[in-house]
Amino acid sequence: MEAIWNSDAVAIGIVLVGLCVGSFLNVVIHRVPRGLSVNEPKRSFCPSCQVTLPAWQNLPVLTWLLQRGRCRNCRAPIAVRYLLVEVLTAGLYFLAWWIFPFASALLAIILFTILVVVTFIDAEHQLIPIWWTSAGSVIAVLGGFFMPALLDLSGELFDPEELEKGWGWSGLKAAGLGWLTGFGGLALVVLFGKLAFGRLKLEFGDATIWKLQEGHEGNPQLHFVVGDRAFSWDDLFYRGTDRLVVEGHGVHLDGKRQSGKELVISRDQVQIGQESWEIESLNSLGGKATRVVVPREAMGMGDPHLLGMIGGFLGWPAVLFVVLSSSVFAIIAALVARIGFGRPLPYGPFLAAGALAWVVGGWKVWTWYFSAIQGGFSL
Repeated sequence: MEAIWNSDAVAIGIVLVGLCVGSFLNVVIHRVPRGLSVNEPKRSFCPSCQVTLPAWQNLPVLTWLLQRGRCRNCRAPIAVRYLLVEVLTAGLYFLAWWIFPFASALLAIILFTILVVVTFIDAEHQLIPIWWTSAGSVIAVLGGFFMPALLDLSGELFDPEELEKGWGWSGLKAAGLGWLTGFGGLALVVLFGKLAFGRLKLEFGDATIWKLQEGHEGNPQLHFVVGDRAFSWDDLFYRGTDRLVVEGHGVHLDGKRQSGKELVISRDQVQIGQESWEIESLNSLGGKATRVVVPREAMGMGDPHLLGMIGGFLGWPAVLFVVLSSSVFAIIAALVARIGFGRPLPYGPFLAAGALAWVVGGWKVWTWYFSAIQGGFSL
């Protein structure tokens, strides 16, 4: 099997499969955050003119190059992201073939596929699709039982005899510990970030319209929308004690005006003065705000799920490396491209970059570092 796997024909096939999967991932990246089905419509369409694309206009890479990055029908520009996702996916699939034996390469390909989806969705929408990372975590833990080699690139989790077996409870436990380290560690960061960063205070010179809204930019949750900003319910009320305070006038509850200059919203209730209403019982709520105090957190809960998945695939040592390296990548991006200066900084792409760095050689840095420390102590 390995002889066939290492052949040039398989390498070419892997690249072609990567290009085709990358084309499908473009569909996922465009539709999922917008609440659209990836199956209906079945054929790809131009986001600008909505014209369905025939098969010959949907060839990975070639279509974008031949049409010079424009829709053949309406001449609207096609984002370079489409080309980048296809080439990146093919390149990562080839990398998996190049580095790993067959079984581990399959797991690496699944990991890379999810990382591509998460990276581009989070970069555009500051949203990590938890369904994808949760499915990836399940695959990672099961893969740890049957194919644990990917978990132990640094050679520290298993002894050689266990790895030769190719499966076992040790792999399952290592994958579970990796997931727990990744998810649990970053979830604590989210919790303590809430405490450290406190609340975001928004002041408006002119009274600004606000409202509660079901769904926003593909996220089906209830949102608090004020001006051009929207906050999802899970981000607002991560803890049961979180409160959203709105000061202003013109509060309308189910179309009826309510007196009071301050309104307090919790996850389940709205309170004005001594009166309160259950959120589920309301059809509409809105008004005009002069000041809003928003409970906030250091990052969303999508990031812990992502790091948990990475830990499940790569093990707990990779989690520590990914946290450190992703922080460095984020700082460099903020300084060079001024990402995050006055704008939200999506952290998912940097976690994905850290995971990729571990796979392509970061584990060697880990091994060298701790070997150097042990050598220093032995002197």
